[in-house]
Amino acid sequence: MRVAVARETRPGETRVALVPELVPRLTGLGYAVAVEPDAGRGALHADEDYLEAGAEVVEAAWQDADLVVSVNPLDPAVVRRLRPGTATVSFLPAAASLDLVADLRDCGVTSFAMELVPRISRAQSMDALSSQSLVSGYRCAIVAAGLLRRFLPLNMTAAGTVPPAAVVVLGAGVAGLQAIATCKRLGAVVKAYDVRAAAAEEIRSVGAQAIDLELETLEGSGGYAREMSEDRAERQRRLLAPYVAAADALITTAAVPGRQAPLLVTADMVEHMAPGSVVVDLAAESGGNVEGSVPGKVVRIGAAQVWGGANVPGQMPGPASRLYAQNVVNLVTLMTRQASEDGGAAAFAPDFEDEIVTGSCVTHDGTVWHEPTRLALEGEAPR
Repeated sequence: MRVAVARETRPGETRVALVPELVPRLTGLGYAVAVEPDAGRGALHADEDYLEAGAEVVEAAWQDADLVVSVNPLDPAVVRRLRPGTATVSFLPAAASLDLVADLRDCGVTSFAMELVPRISRAQSMDALSSQSLVSGYRCAIVAAGLLRRFLPLNMTAAGTVPPAAVVVLGAGVAGLQAIATCKRLGAVVKAYDVRAAAAEEIRSVGAQAIDLELETLEGSGGYAREMSEDRAERQRRLLAPYVAAADALITTAAVPGRQAPLLVTADMVEHMAPGSVVVDLAAESGGNVEGSVPGKVVRIGAAQVWGGANVPGQMPGPASRLYAQNVVNLVTLMTRQASEDGGAAAFAPDFEDEIVTGSCVTHDGTVWHEPTRLALEGEAPR
């Protein structure tokens, strides 16, 4: 059985789906590992590192592979050249990639989407959304600290006292909590808000003050918040406005995979922030939590600088690749039939009775398994 590590082709992508230190985990399961040349360059892993770890370095390694792993979906031209029965593991935003899903289906490719791994206890080690959000949250805090032209911590000196910076974080999922914790470690005074009831205690557990707007909570499935009505959103923005205006730095992290990010902060709210203030919008690529933010750019709204996130985990490719690769290896291990004592060889053999396997599967055996995607392809509204 052969596992191929694809070289990423998305512009600006620096991550890699397998790091050299984890190659022995797959070879130990009985796989031969082939890596495309320069696949790890963006994450500072040379081809020689893979060779020393026991992998081959082969151009177009996916051609003879049983399983192809990548960060982003494979290029459609590559998908059409895969052998029927080949499996792929990657992030695969199916709702935005219907043509690619159709190609995967028609080419008989079994595809698994890392963002669809169920958020259950048994799958925590395979949860790539959480691992990449961890990286994003840390990066957001560092970006805010870098853009803000003042100290974050309190400083008491003979020349006088420099007060700490005030940071507000909106959204307290994995990314938000990491942003809070990092800003606290840097010495800022941090306040945070999330629409989920459980988030208040999580916010306090990392040393921040939980903002209470006295609004109804919005608990959703899978640990995410459910969508709010426009009336609820308007009341929330009105109540958040004074907190935003008082912040030296505002970090927004509210997003749900496959849906547009909620608008939490209007341009008018940003315009009320003091000169020199900073806004970091992690959700800029999915519509933005902040009106006027632009993915990959810093724009000025009023007197504030607004930084829009674009492939934020890829801005820290070393840890992002290491964590993602561990998620991938754990998922592949789950779907590997171990060699038996009577001589049966190890094989990539997903158990489609397992909820992790079925939950993350998009296409298999010429059909689309992921129901919302199948309905979208058929022109029906998801139920």
